[in-house]
Amino acid sequence: MTLKVAIVGRPNVGKSTLFNRLAGRKIAIVDDQPGVTRDRKETTGRLGDLDMILIDTAGFEDVNDDSLETRMRRQTEIAIREADVSIFLYDARAGVTPVDERFAQLLRKSGKPVVLAANKCEGKQGDAGLMEAWRLGLGDPAPLSAEHGEGMSDLFAGLAAAQAKLEASGAYVSLEPELEAEEPFDPDADPPPEDPTKPIRIAFVGRPNAGKSTLLNGILEDDRFITGPEAGITRDSVTVAWSWGGREIRLVDTAGLRKRAKVQEKLERASTMETTHSIRFADVVVLVMDPRDAFEKQDIQIANLVIREGRGLVFAITKWDTVDNTSEARKEMDHQALAHLPHAAGTPLVPVSGITRKNLDKLMDACVKVHKDWSARVKTRDLNDWLSYVTQKHPPPAPNGKRIKPRYMAQMKTRPPTFVLMASRAEEMPETYKRYLLNELREAFDLPGVPIRLVLRQGKNPFADKD
Repeated sequence: MTLKVAIVGRPNVGKSTLFNRLAGRKIAIVDDQPGVTRDRKETTGRLGDLDMILIDTAGFEDVNDDSLETRMRRQTEIAIREADVSIFLYDARAGVTPVDERFAQLLRKSGKPVVLAANKCEGKQGDAGLMEAWRLGLGDPAPLSAEHGEGMSDLFAGLAAAQAKLEASGAYVSLEPELEAEEPFDPDADPPPEDPTKPIRIAFVGRPNAGKSTLLNGILEDDRFITGPEAGITRDSVTVAWSWGGREIRLVDTAGLRKRAKVQEKLERASTMETTHSIRFADVVVLVMDPRDAFEKQDIQIANLVIREGRGLVFAITKWDTVDNTSEARKEMDHQALAHLPHAAGTPLVPVSGITRKNLDKLMDACVKVHKDWSARVKTRDLNDWLSYVTQKHPPPAPNGKRIKPRYMAQMKTRPPTFVLMASRAEEMPETYKRYLLNELREAFDLPGVPIRLVLRQGKNPFADKD
């Protein structure tokens, strides 16, 4: 049975450290600076034989205004409502604070089971803080150290008791899917075809304050991500499961990428590494740009990174509701894309608005189309018919008077489409002719906006060892 667990508490008590511990891998960014986590983040985890869906939350601040802290508090309150049980974590070394007491009142009013846990109890430094736990009215705390993995058995006992209480009350429904009977393994069978229902992973990247989180909120029709005029609100890469047009989608919000020379703080370096990791593991990357300064140097560098990593690419010009002359602005965007990224010609460019939800369907259509092209497979016969045609139309060069002779072509893999070309003197083929082949290949088989890799190989000369 799968239990949905929210890890809550005030800032800098070790919520993200415990989240990573229970997940079994480093997912959330951890730093000594308070308030690192802002958006709530979900993943699966396991403690003993207890399967869980974990929710990491922002530190609770007792404020009610228009500040960023208030927006973070609302995300924490949503997590408490969605969870089956909450782990209320407090710092045993600092003891129980007035903010902890205020938060405990909020948790009691929620009516949901709460497991009280005292973090940073390694050694005897947290003994005094353990004695103060009675002030919270949530029972005895589970003393633990999320950093060192101590006290996990006490935490397990608290979670297991909460689950049993939920099951007895009938308020808990297992999220575990029914398992189908497995077919016997046949080592000689062909590998199964790629699952067309596998979720498409779409990462939204761009410079800080480009409107990534606002755009995702518009797509989800929900205030799932914290937004605001401040640049750099998002720090962690957060993945949300979603369905569109009958297809499972995984939307990934990422931290803004600044120029490497400007990234000095340890926390921002960690956010940058997290965003780069999201790009590498995405199927399609949506490069979000502000229309006022789209296709600046940093945008071009991000696009080139996506292409080098072999991911599908879509340009999204956000905040389109603020543009006056949309037809002229669209022409300018198309011109900038072709001028700065000619090697990415054909990449879809969609003007959108997260606030008014303008063209969001067109953006998702473009992402699905790019993913389909990114996974495309071309028949070997069609490839070689095409190769014969393009080499007749424009014959390969003849370095030192000896012409390069392409002989055979096949597709090695998909995601991205990768082709191997067998040719005599392959190592002497100039880059200009490679680009010609790639452009013709892209046009002939309708693969715009998809990185294509061409591997040149040279067959062994049977007469090379003879006099």
